[in-house]
Amino acid sequence: MFGIAFIGLLLHSRASVLKVDKTFVALHMPIDTSDVKNGINNLFLASVCGTNGAKLNPRALSFVQDFIIQNKQEMDEMKSWGHPYFKLIDGILNQYGLPNELKYLAVIESNLKPTAMSWVGAVGPWQLMPATARVLGLKVNRKVDERKNYYKSTKAAAIYLRDLYAELGDWLLVIAAYNGGTGNVYRAIRKSNSRDFWQLQNYLPAESRNHVKKFIATQYTFEGQGSVTTLTKDEATDQLSGSAMYVFNRKLNKEEQASAKTINISGKYFSSIISKYILMDETEFNRYNPDFDKVMASANNSYDLKLPADKMDLFVSNKYEILNESVQRLLLEDDAANENKAVANISHK
Repeated sequence: MFGIAFIGLLLHSRASVLKVDKTFVALHMPIDTSDVKNGINNLFLASVCGTNGAKLNPRALSFVQDFIIQNKQEMDEMKSWGHPYFKLIDGILNQYGLPNELKYLAVIESNLKPTAMSWVGAVGPWQLMPATARVLGLKVNRKVDERKNYYKSTKAAAIYLRDLYAELGDWLLVIAAYNGGTGNVYRAIRKSNSRDFWQLQNYLPAESRNHVKKFIATQYTFEGQGSVTTLTKDEATDQLSGSAMYVFNRKLNKEEQASAKTINISGKYFSSIISKYILMDETEFNRYNPDFDKVMASANNSYDLKLPADKMDLFVSNKYEILNESVQRLLLEDDAANENKAVANISHK
């Protein structure tokens, strides 16, 4: 619903820039309505801070505006016919502990088409090159090309994205590297003396630079807001709540990432109780799941729990007992807090 309202507002602002909804803007951001261009930009910026707190970088403003206007109809149609593809991709991204918003990379790579082929030889929904695909475990020969297999190619792309993020630690740099290779990204980092995409973008090939902006614009078109994948690492740290930032703090090597399993949980879990049931050292548990207790105690108590495969099996088989004991502890803590509060009130009388 937010996405529809967001796009509608944007189109209205372009079609009738002098008829700015002053009530809406006053509630979100004051603007100078005498300046038409400023009116468009501020109206747009007033709409792009979604419920998760992610904000659109001003340097992406005009690109995202133009992209949404030019591609709205096609994207609206894709929301319908692409639903089965998005569902499959979401499932695999979750399996690898990756943000679901990465599915929009397949949109800008291939328009979700499994038979898509580029002039340089990239094939499939994720536009993998032959050599890269083989390294990721896909068969590519005269008889078989698994880059066209949606399930297998999406698993390969998830592995590739996971490894790129483990190396670069910034989703915008990951998208740039996916398009143009890590060599171009590191070259841009050296020349700009920065790891901030918006600072180094002009040192990247134009195609890679625009690829990142297309990815951002596509997510805004579909979701009506950004996410951790549309922000630099510093932007994410500054803008997103702690409940969204633990993904940056996982200290796992590639082998640990590859062998781990991930499931999303919500509720009043405690790390110490989970650790007890899965026979895992609590320090090791927190290395896989940083800030776990802090996130689960917050209003947004949802967490992508990541564990070694054998420990995840123990968690799943003991999930009810773990949750029950966690709830009992919470009730005891609440009772103790209420008792202390009552004693304090009496002592002040």
